[in-house]
Amino acid sequence: MAAKFLAVDLGASSGRVIYATLEKNKLELHEIHRFSNQPVQLLNNLHWNIVSLYEEIKNGLTRCAREYSTELDGIGIDTWGVDFGLVSENNELVGIPWAYRDARTNNILEKAYALMPREEIYRVTGIQFMQFNSAFQLLAMVQAKSPLLKATNKLLFMPDLLNFLFSGQKVTERSIASTSQLLNPMTGKWEKDIFKKLGLPLEIMPEILEPGTELENLLPEIAHETGLTKAPIIATAGHDTAAAVAAVPASGDNWAYLSSGTWSLMGIESAKPIINEQTLKYNFTNEGGVARTIRFLKNISGLWLVQTCQRDWAKAGKNYDFGKLTQMASQAKPFVGILDPDHPLFLNPDNMPEAIRTYLKQTNQPQPQTEGETIRIILESLALKYRHILEQINELRGKPTHKLHIVGGGTKNELLNQFAANACGIPVVTGPVEATAIGNIMVQAVTRRVLPSIEAAREVIKNSVEMKYYSPQDSVQWEKQFNEFKQLLK
Repeated sequence: MAAKFLAVDLGASSGRVIYATLEKNKLELHEIHRFSNQPVQLLNNLHWNIVSLYEEIKNGLTRCAREYSTELDGIGIDTWGVDFGLVSENNELVGIPWAYRDARTNNILEKAYALMPREEIYRVTGIQFMQFNSAFQLLAMVQAKSPLLKATNKLLFMPDLLNFLFSGQKVTERSIASTSQLLNPMTGKWEKDIFKKLGLPLEIMPEILEPGTELENLLPEIAHETGLTKAPIIATAGHDTAAAVAAVPASGDNWAYLSSGTWSLMGIESAKPIINEQTLKYNFTNEGGVARTIRFLKNISGLWLVQTCQRDWAKAGKNYDFGKLTQMASQAKPFVGILDPDHPLFLNPDNMPEAIRTYLKQTNQPQPQTEGETIRIILESLALKYRHILEQINELRGKPTHKLHIVGGGTKNELLNQFAANACGIPVVTGPVEATAIGNIMVQAVTRRVLPSIEAAREVIKNSVEMKYYSPQDSVQWEKQFNEFKQLLK
């Protein structure tokens, strides 16, 4: 009989509930529910609508029971990283989870470094510095003397919070915990020195479990409401990138991955953390992966720039879908300008096209004349940033990368995939599109002993999904542009 799993995959803009069957080394997916996930501006702060997410997930469970199966071998939830909710000793929600783009962490890094030097923080965490990392969100609450902390029994990261709402267990899973900059990747434990020096409450941190730990069954009242009679909750790879990397259909050790979506996350799998002066200089991160691996990677602000341009143009009455924007970019003039996708101007601007124009003006570059040129600038710049990060990866691990695997929703953008091959000068393989959901499911399958290992899971993925191949083109032109891009970053 086929094994049956449910993946709840929440991104920073949408969520999906996906039903999967695994039989005779063949995986089949059925998206049964999709919904929007947008942060809400409330009392001058940006929050996630946790009640809406909870209800939408229940809607997905109900549809699963009604249309597919009332019995499941597992349910796994993955989300974006760093954000968290707070729960009281009486199992009550304390406040509403903040969204990572909230302005309360502006200038928080300087305050943190005054308490604990940047080098010390990196030495014990190996995590890329970003102002919205959990450690700095928590520091912002401490410095604001938030009364919520006094009522808190446990801090739960977003997938852990949802696992709690559906299973009743207040624990965390290692891959999502590792995004916080509160975990020591060498010991696998909360780093006490950070809590002490930043003045953070260590007592609210939950027990850390390995990805692929079975929790309790679905709470009886939710099982009754949704119609599911058998549904164990599994703490899968809770961080969406950890799940996506688990689904990379690669073998050997000369490849790199790029999880392409709102964020672009580029890196390699490593048997142990890589923490030294160079990794600090380049601001690389060491996050937990499956099967006790380390995801050594860099966060790049990915298709967020395109998504936000689309949103801002729609406000002005210009409605373009992503396919149309990509088509316009493909027909636009190449290399009108270059930008650094990770410049602070692009973190959360009021108007992204205007922010791009401001950046280009500040760097003495021409202005785009059309929407297509704007999108092409973004896509070309992303590809050049990939090349920049790939060169750093090659330097840090001491050998070249021969192939780049791109997974996730961004694989649908074939123009960006070709640009990535052109800029990096190596073959690019794309797929699976649903990498996060597939990785989520495969970790569940290994947990339930349907599959023996992640390596076996990757072989199943190769046999189950479509992959596309891109060879480098226009090498001379892209090399010239990369040299200009490097000058821009100085």
